[in-house]
Amino acid sequence: MKKLYIKQKVFSIGEKFTVTDEDQKPRYFVTGSFMKIPKTFRIEDEHGHEVSRITKKVISLLPKFFVEINGQEAIEISKQLSFFKAKYSISAEDVTVDGNWWDMDFEVSQKGRKVAEINKRWISWGDTYEITILNEALEELIISLVIAIDCVKQDEAASASSSSS
Repeated sequence: MKKLYIKQKVFSIGEKFTVTDEDQKPRYFVTGSFMKIPKTFRIEDEHGHEVSRITKKVISLLPKFFVEINGQEAIEISKQLSFFKAKYSISAEDVTVDGNWWDMDFEVSQKGRKVAEINKRWISWGDTYEITILNEALEELIISLVIAIDCVKQDEAASASSSSS
C-alpha cells in the first residue's frame, strides 16, 4: 500500500503541481498547457520521463478528455447530455470508479477488486487529495485518472463561471 498526495496551488497560473509521497518527496510533476489548444496536461515521474498525457478534445459537441499512458489511450472521460447537473462517464479497460468523484471521494476498482481510494483533505490552504494505492502495479493509471478527473472539474468550473458572466 502506498499513499500519495496531490496539493493544488490555489493561484497556479502556469497550471503546475506536484504529486508527493508521505515524506513530501516529489513523485510526479504535472504541467498544463496554459492558453493552448488543444488543452493538454503532461504527467512526468521524478526522473522527467512522461508517464501520461491528458488531452481535451476540441471539436466535440460535449467535452471529452482522453488519457494516454505510455502512448496508448487508456481512459476516456465524456460529458453526458443532462439538463440539471453536469454528468460524466469514465471508460477505462476493466476499471470502475465508485463514489462521489465530483467531490474527490471515491474508490477505483479493477475487475471488482478495490485498487485505490481517493479522498479530499483540507490540510492547508487549497485542495489536497490523498490517494491510497492498494495495487501499486496500477499506480500510473490511478494517478493519471485522478488528475484527469481534476482537469474535468476545473474545466467545468471555468465554463460555468464564464457562462454566468
